[in-house]
Amino acid sequence: MPDARVRTRFAPSPTGALHFGSVRTALFAWLTARHAGGAFILRIEDTDQERYIPGTEALILETLSWLGLNWDEGPEVGGPHDPYIQSLRIAVYREHADTLVADGNAYWCTCTPARLAAMREEQRARSEPTRYDRRCLTRQAEVAVERANGIAAVVRLRMPDGVSEWDDLVRGHVSFNNADIDDQVLLKSDGFPTYHLAVVVDDHLMEISHVIRSDEWIPSTPKHLALYAAFGWDPPRFAHVPAVLGPDHQKLSKRRGARNVLEYGELGYLPSAIVNAIALLGWSSGDEQEVFTPQELIERFTLERVNSAAAIFDPKRLDDLNGIHIRRMSTDDLVEALEFPLPGTSKETRRQLIPMLRERMVTLADATRLCAPLLGEIKLDESVEFPPKKVDQATAVKMIDACIEAIVDGGLDNHAALLERLRAVAEAAGVKPRDAFRVLYIAVLGSPTGLPVIEAMMFLGKEKSLQRLSDARARLG
Repeated sequence: MPDARVRTRFAPSPTGALHFGSVRTALFAWLTARHAGGAFILRIEDTDQERYIPGTEALILETLSWLGLNWDEGPEVGGPHDPYIQSLRIAVYREHADTLVADGNAYWCTCTPARLAAMREEQRARSEPTRYDRRCLTRQAEVAVERANGIAAVVRLRMPDGVSEWDDLVRGHVSFNNADIDDQVLLKSDGFPTYHLAVVVDDHLMEISHVIRSDEWIPSTPKHLALYAAFGWDPPRFAHVPAVLGPDHQKLSKRRGARNVLEYGELGYLPSAIVNAIALLGWSSGDEQEVFTPQELIERFTLERVNSAAAIFDPKRLDDLNGIHIRRMSTDDLVEALEFPLPGTSKETRRQLIPMLRERMVTLADATRLCAPLLGEIKLDESVEFPPKKVDQATAVKMIDACIEAIVDGGLDNHAALLERLRAVAEAAGVKPRDAFRVLYIAVLGSPTGLPVIEAMMFLGKEKSLQRLSDARARLG
């Protein structure tokens, strides 16, 4: 039964384009909402002005749209909790910070960066955890005077005594001793909130039921639970998903040069294949199935089947899935998809090429290389041996002569007859047909491998095929 109470969100910071790790978080949140028949909210968390990169909001929206991860509320869509960009909600956070201070759950702090640095250095020297020493907590009257005199101040959370614990949908029961948790800054001296205040206020006001985020935020969750308790709000369910590691087993991140997802589109990967591959980073269906359409993922996905162990991104797995998704595309869709890798070609031309391409493409970009000798002139690489290995010159001449003769006699209409005739020539010469046919590949396509050579000649037509065969014959002497 659909459950409209399920509301998830993806809340990226506009500090760069999205890579697989961040998109995986978005996908899991999107699938959770879609599986339940709930709502998926997009929120831009741009309060970290030092790391903000102008223009990346547009990249985030473009990436999610291209992948088909449509949002029900958020930028460009609107919704009952507008605005969905945190820099436009500053007054809301300041109001809530004032409430926390008034209730004694937070306090103003005027400690300078120099004092804080010295404090941490002394704590390290004593082999103690580095945390704020609460100097300002007991001198709020003095702090008020200092603030009135223009001294910069921040608002800090007063972390309560006791234990913070929750039942994580991925990790199970998690518990922290609050004595080990720092009094986190909630409102910076420039009036902007930190992540911790803004995320809790927004998740509550936007009625988020499930917070799905990276496991790097587990140590921050006690602070967030303390804020929920201070406000008298019920917290959402938390699901901390595992990190995504690269093939080198290091965490995928923008800082480590992880490729952004839109670049994969430029390289010829399909959105459906990328979504399929990302879904398998930490989640399994419970059976042998690994190839899914987005709709199948919606039907099968549950957070209970997300593994807590780190997931390894395997480029080979993405390649395999992309090839499968290409082969499953309808001809009409593939005709449209090949417009970019085959610029200047008509729909009819691409339709003719698809039977040759479909089983041979790993990415759509492969079409550019495979079709180059059919759409332009062939360029013989000096490194290509002609005749190829395992074929002597006499056999090469026989193969080309037989092909020319067959085309002149019967044209290119009878694929089976031409194939059989050329096989017979190779076998009579004592050469494996696979090796002998490389002669024709080089003659017609300029390379010992590529699209099937007889189908390629059928596409080129009789005149152009005979010309290429004759040129190759002349090179053999």
